[in-house]
Amino acid sequence: MSKNIGYIRVSTVDQNTDRQLDGVELDKRYEDKISGASTKRPQLQACLDYLRDGDTLHVHSMDRLARSMRDIEDLVKELTGRGVTVRFHKEGWTFNGKMDATQTLLFQMLGAVSQFERSIIRERQAEGIAKAKAAGKYKGRKPTLSPEQVQEIKDKVAAGAEKKALAQEYGVSRQTLYRMLAT
Repeated sequence: MSKNIGYIRVSTVDQNTDRQLDGVELDKRYEDKISGASTKRPQLQACLDYLRDGDTLHVHSMDRLARSMRDIEDLVKELTGRGVTVRFHKEGWTFNGKMDATQTLLFQMLGAVSQFERSIIRERQAEGIAKAKAAGKYKGRKPTLSPEQVQEIKDKVAAGAEKKALAQEYGVSRQTLYRMLAT
C-alpha cells in the first residue's frame, strides 16, 4: 500500500514548521530543524530509508529538500529510480520517473534560483558582519580555548604529544588545533 510521506525542514530550532505542507494529508512526516547545506540530516536520512516503491514524498519547496542543485537533482533521481514520486508543493512539480527535456531544464533553473538566493543571503550576512565589525559591535565568536590552554597545547606538541589526541583532549577539531599552532 503506497503512503504519503512528508519531509519538512527549517534552518533553526526557533523557526516554525506549521506552514509547510499545511493541509496535506500525510501518513508519516519527518522534520529536521537544521541547515539544508548538507544532505546528512537525521530525519532526511530516516525518511529516505523509510520510502518504498509507490510512496509519494511531499516537500513544501525544493530548497527545503536541499540547498544545492546537485543535491536536489541527485535525491530526486535516486528516489524516482526507486519508484518513489516526489512532489514539491510550492513549485507545483511532481516527479515520478524519467524527466523529459523540459522538466529537466525547468528543474535545473529552479534549483539555480535557489542556489542564487542562498548566495545572496551569504553575501548580505558577510556585509552585515563587516559593517558591525567596522562599528565595533561585532567581536566574532569567542575563542574556544583560553590563551593558557593554547600555550599548554603548544608546549605538549613541542614535547612530542600527538596532535589528534590533544584535539580530542581539549574538545576541538584538528583543524582548529592546527590553526592555533600556526599563530
